[in-house]
Amino acid sequence: MSDFKLACVLFDLDGTLVDTAPDLVACLNKALSAHGYPAAHHDTIKPHISFGAAAMIKASVGDQANDAQQAEILETVLDFYQNNIAEHSEFFSGMTDTLNLIESQGLKWGVVTNKRKRFTEPLMDALELSQRAACIISGDSTAHPKPHVLPMLTACQIAEVDPQHCVYIGDARHDIIAGNNANMHTLAALWGYIRPDDQPETWGANALIESPVHLADWINTALCR
Repeated sequence: MSDFKLACVLFDLDGTLVDTAPDLVACLNKALSAHGYPAAHHDTIKPHISFGAAAMIKASVGDQANDAQQAEILETVLDFYQNNIAEHSEFFSGMTDTLNLIESQGLKWGVVTNKRKRFTEPLMDALELSQRAACIISGDSTAHPKPHVLPMLTACQIAEVDPQHCVYIGDARHDIIAGNNANMHTLAALWGYIRPDDQPETWGANALIESPVHLADWINTALCR
């Protein structure tokens, strides 16, 4: 990718662009309480957020609940979350400035997430991002979610950019796989919801990025090539 010319910055949503953990964990704990289970600790659940609500529930109740009971908890979590989509969620420190930098340089940006549309779109609206993003791809926007390449290529089609001139930032291995399979540059967001046993250095990303401020530095460097 020696002819890389940055045109578009694509983000994973939860744990990369926005810190949604406070709302997700709050809704999880309300659901656990409603079903007679003890609350889960925020730090225990946060590393599982990138893998969806079902993974959060599994990490909370383990073998205490069978599959059917976990499915009931899941529906309760999703109902609570849909009605409390952005009570406490906020941008990671430095992300607002990074988005402003991207736009000031005439670059496009967008979101590719495995979050379902019913949650992605209200969250983007609440954060006043929907009109700013060149594309918003949810987990059910295409036939396959990440790590499949289809969401990445669909995002590029909507944003009208070539994948090889995009960079994708995510906090999970499946993010990096998806971006690499689309022939994008990829960055691992170390500020995100990284599991204790994760090894981001083995994911195959072009770089490991410590914070949104360092992401801005990476973008500036890419523009100076």
